[in-house]
Amino acid sequence: MGRKSFVADKIVWLDSHRPISRRASKSKQSQSREAAEGHDQSSSGRDLFDLLFDNCVTDRVPAGKHLFLQEDRSDRVYGLIEGSIEISIYSIDGQKLVANMQTAPTLIGEIGALDGGVRTATATCRTDCVIVSLDRNELLHRIEESPLLARSMLRLLCDRVRWVSESLGDHAFLDVEARLAKRLLLLDKLLAAPSGWIAISQSEVAEFLGSTRESVNKLLTSWRSRNLIEVKRGHIKLVSRPRLRQLLTERE
Repeated sequence: MGRKSFVADKIVWLDSHRPISRRASKSKQSQSREAAEGHDQSSSGRDLFDLLFDNCVTDRVPAGKHLFLQEDRSDRVYGLIEGSIEISIYSIDGQKLVANMQTAPTLIGEIGALDGGVRTATATCRTDCVIVSLDRNELLHRIEESPLLARSMLRLLCDRVRWVSESLGDHAFLDVEARLAKRLLLLDKLLAAPSGWIAISQSEVAEFLGSTRESVNKLLTSWRSRNLIEVKRGHIKLVSRPRLRQLLTERE
């Protein structure tokens, strides 16, 4: 892998990509976003992606292929250079919950690689992806050799925990319409093409919300009639982001 310059936001989840706590005041939310933007540009985080995956060979993985399955043995950590990956959790009877959508560049599977436990979720390529990977022994060795890398991994894990906590709060305190607005605003930021279209089906949106396809379809139909969104087969486009944000704010 070439020695490109990667800033800190390329191996950690940005605060701006995680749900905003409804318990914070608007001024605190604004301060958090400003702090995150300042942190993203910090020179202290430069080259950390390279530091972790130095001398690793890139690999191309086609859309639809699994990087790993839930309950698999954890033996590697992956670096996503190009593409997007779905992180999903399955129940014993096969029900699916999409826990997250990861976009390049980011780390995949770091929890299992760090603690050596089984995979807690399934990682599937939504698009054709370019990845690098590192086995667990080498990952731990590089962390031990680099305090900078160790601090970055700790910060990454903290961001993951914050994301999970906020998502649990959303499911507990927000209704389906508010959760749908929040998730579509997030997906618009992460996955939208230059034309504005997000390549995601209504079934996938329902799995991301932990809701039913019927409930999602009913809300999307209503929003389309109100000119908040546009819908076509396998795609959604946000027409009025300010009105969706207002809808979310009114329900938080």
